[in-house]
Amino acid sequence: MYYSEVTQRVIAFIESNLTEEIQLDTFPSVIGYSKYHLLRIFKHETGKSIGEYIRERRLATAAMLLLHSNETILTIAFLFHFQSQEAFTRAFKEVYFLPPGKYRKLMRSIQMMEEEKEMNESKEIKGWSLSGSNPELYEITLDSDVFHTGTKSGLLYSKGVLNEQHFATMMQGFQADDYKGKRLKLSCFLKTEDVLKCGAWLRIDNAMGDTIQFDNMDNRSIHGTSNWNHYSIVLDVPGDSSSIFFGVLLIGQGKVWADGFRFEEVTKKVPTTNMLDVEHLPKQPSNLDFNEE
Repeated sequence: MYYSEVTQRVIAFIESNLTEEIQLDTFPSVIGYSKYHLLRIFKHETGKSIGEYIRERRLATAAMLLLHSNETILTIAFLFHFQSQEAFTRAFKEVYFLPPGKYRKLMRSIQMMEEEKEMNESKEIKGWSLSGSNPELYEITLDSDVFHTGTKSGLLYSKGVLNEQHFATMMQGFQADDYKGKRLKLSCFLKTEDVLKCGAWLRIDNAMGDTIQFDNMDNRSIHGTSNWNHYSIVLDVPGDSSSIFFGVLLIGQGKVWADGFRFEEVTKKVPTTNMLDVEHLPKQPSNLDFNEE
């Protein structure tokens, strides 16, 4: 698979230590690889340096605290290891275009208005739709309380206790014209709570509606509760491709948050994760008389 265990472990460590002092020199002993290998792999797979990721996540978590707690700006600044309130304010404005105090006041006002309208408005998310075998048992919505970056994430969740016979997806599709003949990487950040099974997925269809490339992370799916982590899928887009569909799949019960979807062209040196690839098939048939166990 394209994304590595190295990236997964680095992100998991960072997510568990956002309010702790994180030194790059500590990563080799924690993750088990040299610092320069970690820096190179992480940058290559996520598009960000480890330092950029830490800063981004600290500011996003600080934004959540500004909105959902009464902690002072100075306390929040020190919590995330900024040297002063002024340093925190400068960094925060670079990402959210407002100083922390104005952000808190504005976003709380917006949140109050949204809560007042919530009972009368649909749960639709622009560009995204809910589908699956049992969409009536699931819902999708925007979540301004939990997000990886920015101010919101997409949330797909079950309405009750469900099993593996039920599934739904938060998805969208677009034309394949701009990507024909290319190798396409989809990446995103996912966070889960009490899920039976879930993962990102990507599908390439031709003009006849036949699926010609597909991966839903079935061989590396997410279970239970997990913090934000980075996941990716790599598929070829053949010349006869017509449509590209993607999203997040939730099987059974639970909640899955999605944020930071990204598409990019990669070289042929990057292996695909296509589940329909002939290389994934056995060379010979087996158990033809059904006597093998």
